[in-house]
Amino acid sequence: MIHVIDVQSCATIQDLGRFGLRRFGISQCGAMDKLALRAGNILLGNAEDAPAIEVPLGGITLQFQQDMNFCVTGAFYEMTLDDKPVFAYWRYQARAGQVLKMARARIGMYGYLCVQGGILLPKELNSCSTDLRAQIGGIEGRGLQAGDQLQTVNDPILRGEIGIAPIPLKHTIHALPSSEYQAFKRKSQYYWWRGKWTLQSSSDRMGYRFQGQKLELKQPLEMLSHAIQFGSVQVPPSGQPIILMADAQTTGGYPKIANVIDADLGALAQVRLGSTIQFEAVSLEQAAKLRRKNEIYLDQIRRIVDEKN
Repeated sequence: MIHVIDVQSCATIQDLGRFGLRRFGISQCGAMDKLALRAGNILLGNAEDAPAIEVPLGGITLQFQQDMNFCVTGAFYEMTLDDKPVFAYWRYQARAGQVLKMARARIGMYGYLCVQGGILLPKELNSCSTDLRAQIGGIEGRGLQAGDQLQTVNDPILRGEIGIAPIPLKHTIHALPSSEYQAFKRKSQYYWWRGKWTLQSSSDRMGYRFQGQKLELKQPLEMLSHAIQFGSVQVPPSGQPIILMADAQTTGGYPKIANVIDADLGALAQVRLGSTIQFEAVSLEQAAKLRRKNEIYLDQIRRIVDEKN
């Protein structure tokens, strides 16, 4: 059991999300940085999709009601366990009564508090992920609040402390041209790949809004609503791109200039508000190699865990 003492951010319960339901208008949701969630769960010996607490930017205090292993992955937080500093990408032992305080994220946006066995919750539409718009999943479809009690596995066997290499954060995000790429003016295509884009404060789990050089179509384009997904880069009439994120709707009507590759969605999620990034074009073959690189990283964690357990 974990007792939530205080919450200063929109922390939610997330797993890897809901799949196969977009045709019914059900958003994918799930962790914004799925690679970080998978890494944390593997470090603890959990199933990769075990639910964890996603904390944006910081501001949550919890008390462990029983002995358990835990770790925090994703963003690099200023954290203490009973006033003793703890660090991201380390597996720790928490004793009953100890208090974990995640004060703020120093680097990155989303941190994942993974605990031994995961957070125990009933699944709704095949996932425990919180969908704030639909108000399903997690704790009554809402963010965590002070006083919440989170059920956890009661496992008396604790594993020793070990650390793993953190996922490097970056400011160059790889993408592929999308279906309406050729509908944009050549200079706008150039600006998209060569320009610098600043993440706006109005961004959230539904979409990341960027400010930069205006992107323009060759001519007005009338489009019917069509399927979109996590990573689709839509360009509304303002010419400022919006990248759809984990909680995005399932259809949209704006032209798409690009799609962020699957391997870089986590890195995109960790971009801080106000930060400036660039996009780099890759081929499908390069995108597959980058995805494989992420899987190799997870395989390395599995080997470390197997050797230390």
